[in-house]
Amino acid sequence: MKLEQQIGEVLKRRQLTLCTAESCTGGLIASCITDVAGSSAYMLGGVVAYANEIKQQLLHVRIETLRAYGAVSEQTAIEMAQGALSLFHADYALSVTGIAGPGGGTPEKPVGLTYIGLAGRDGTLQVERYVWQGDRQANKQQSVQAALNLLLRVLQAPQN
Repeated sequence: MKLEQQIGEVLKRRQLTLCTAESCTGGLIASCITDVAGSSAYMLGGVVAYANEIKQQLLHVRIETLRAYGAVSEQTAIEMAQGALSLFHADYALSVTGIAGPGGGTPEKPVGLTYIGLAGRDGTLQVERYVWQGDRQANKQQSVQAALNLLLRVLQAPQN
């Protein structure tokens, strides 16, 4: 069974909702989630916040965060997820920000650098950092799979 199907089953069973805030993946996470029939029971929506201005306006990523750490940072991924959580009033929000390539990298932030954030109404707050080695499409697909894996691991963790 695909990750998105497993996620859907858990979300439905636990009556939880999900939203996304995506930059470098351009909506691919939301697309995967909504490929599952019946996903309207738990998927509320998503934002593709490619430009920093959109990250600020829609997701309330602070300009100070963007100036101090950049759009591709752990801090921005966290604020994107928290902003989506607030915007959609969801139980969980997945975010992703990264440098898909082939250009845009620096020695400090190479092509393939990606941060995936997860925020939950229950207080969940996690970020994972990856540096993918593929081309643009491969980097995007790996980011989607990593985001779905993170969400599924959190959803399947023993509940308190």
